[in-house]
Amino acid sequence: MKTSYLTLLTFITVLFATAQDKKQQDQTAIKDMCGCYEVTFNFTETFNYSNDSLYKPSATKVDKALEWAQLVTDEEDKIQIQHLLQVGNPAEPMIIKHWRQDWLFENQDLYTFDVNNKWVYEHKAKNDVAGQWTQKVYQVDDSPRYEGSSTWVHVDGKSYWENTTPAPLARREYTTRSDYNVLLRGNRQEITDYGWLHDQDNHKIIKEEGKEDVLLAKEKGYNTYVKVDDSRCKAAANWWKENTAKWELVRAKWDNVYARNKDLTLEEKVDNKVLYKHLFDDTVTEKEQIDPIIESFVKK
Repeated sequence: MKTSYLTLLTFITVLFATAQDKKQQDQTAIKDMCGCYEVTFNFTETFNYSNDSLYKPSATKVDKALEWAQLVTDEEDKIQIQHLLQVGNPAEPMIIKHWRQDWLFENQDLYTFDVNNKWVYEHKAKNDVAGQWTQKVYQVDDSPRYEGSSTWVHVDGKSYWENTTPAPLARREYTTRSDYNVLLRGNRQEITDYGWLHDQDNHKIIKEEGKEDVLLAKEKGYNTYVKVDDSRCKAAANWWKENTAKWELVRAKWDNVYARNKDLTLEEKVDNKVLYKHLFDDTVTEKEQIDPIIESFVKK
């Protein structure tokens, strides 16, 4: 009996140690996406399924940028990374607050994009997210964009995470396209020897209530993040230090909204302005200004 007990205890100890080692590998892979990068954004429409003979696919898009990925929060079960674009004259660059990604371990509360600026709240069972990380991606104003839960994979010298989830149209599309309303995103984040890769296989979907979803076209995205010396992004890093207090207040208000754990629908505009234009105003810096602005965009 004593031998069986010791064997079981040893087995449990080994399992726990293995799980902890795996989690540490996950954390390292996520934080490897921080730093200064030369980014190339590549998107091309690969196949279309439209019945319209005059259908025109989106033009192939290739853009380059210098991007700083700032580690904001580094906790056991939560890692936050804020992306900042550094553009213009290198001697006097302009800094643009870009997207943000949060990684939550074994997170059970998700907001899944539906359509028309609506996200549906879902509470997942603990077993369904065991060992998984949720990647939550946010707009430039820290409003929701898309999120999904999956397992980081470390095999054959590779580290990657992949997930498929619905999202609003990308900025490159919603300013020029209105013939579809959901982008089903197949996302793969892979750590590479040069930095990391955001590999995408996306479906452009027409979604209407009471009807089956219609696949309009498919799209390939291939965004490479090539690591360069952090000194090249010094201006972006400094900008974040100067503005971090304001955006901490913004995140805190959004956390309050998300914690209501119910479906979320946002206004497109308030006072004829989209949310980021309100929040990017340099005179808006205090909680008493920020909270009511964000709340005004939450449909009751």
